[in-house]
Amino acid sequence: MKIAGAPISWGVCEVPGWGYQMKPERVLSEMREIGLTATEFGPQGWLPVEPEARAQAVDGYGLKPVGSFFLAIMHDPEVDPLPACERELEAFKVAGGEYLILAADSGRDGYDDRPVLDEEGWKTLFTNLDRIVEKAKEYGVTACVHPHWGTMIQNVDEVEKVLDNSSVGLCLDTGHLAAGGADVVELTKKYAQRVSIVHAKDVHKDQTDKLLPGELTWSEGVKAGMFAPIGDGDIDFKQIVGALKEAGFDGYYVLEQDIMIDGEPAEGEGPKLMAKKSLDALSALA
Repeated sequence: MKIAGAPISWGVCEVPGWGYQMKPERVLSEMREIGLTATEFGPQGWLPVEPEARAQAVDGYGLKPVGSFFLAIMHDPEVDPLPACERELEAFKVAGGEYLILAADSGRDGYDDRPVLDEEGWKTLFTNLDRIVEKAKEYGVTACVHPHWGTMIQNVDEVEKVLDNSSVGLCLDTGHLAAGGADVVELTKKYAQRVSIVHAKDVHKDQTDKLLPGELTWSEGVKAGMFAPIGDGDIDFKQIVGALKEAGFDGYYVLEQDIMIDGEPAEGEGPKLMAKKSLDALSALA
């Protein structure tokens, strides 16, 4: 089982005002200390934008670059997402990275609300996903779609609509799929052959179930501890790992626990302990 880290597990996020943002030096050091050997790059600009400097930042901690979570507006006929995606793909040539993990940006700040797509919007989204997939192949990179709360691909019916109408692979984010109303185990079984990479999140379902009815916003849920270390929540990772293994999946499981922190944790405390707990629980299923 290939397991990687993600800076969001240390509270590092692209959303303005998300919370205290820990520096790469400490986050990457702690990833290595708990036994991780690979990482995603984190939000744009957290690591150096310049590709060579980005590569050195990760390599200096003995971590393999997995790729990047990349927000792109793909539903608007007036916006072409390909140039920005291609710049990131060009950076991959130097910085490394196998996966361009696409989230369908709503164009709004944060994840607490989003517009609704019309038919033209859906058609544009499908077309752009296919275009980016083909462009990524030219670079030897796998582009996949990340269902994400507050983006244009949020609810389970939207996830299935995208997979049934485009060629894009799936970033199986267990937490976001649960938030969007999916039975994550059943969806994994149905689309196991389409899974490119896994974002392994555990959740407290009594909280994620409040999202769709509007009883809780995304940011309120994160602040309330909606995400848990793997094994402490309600996601059945044993069945998910089993279904993917049966399908021949050999990609990365990226540890993600969406959290907000208020300040620099004391040495040896904080997010590092929760990430280690998740790593141990997931490794036990290998």
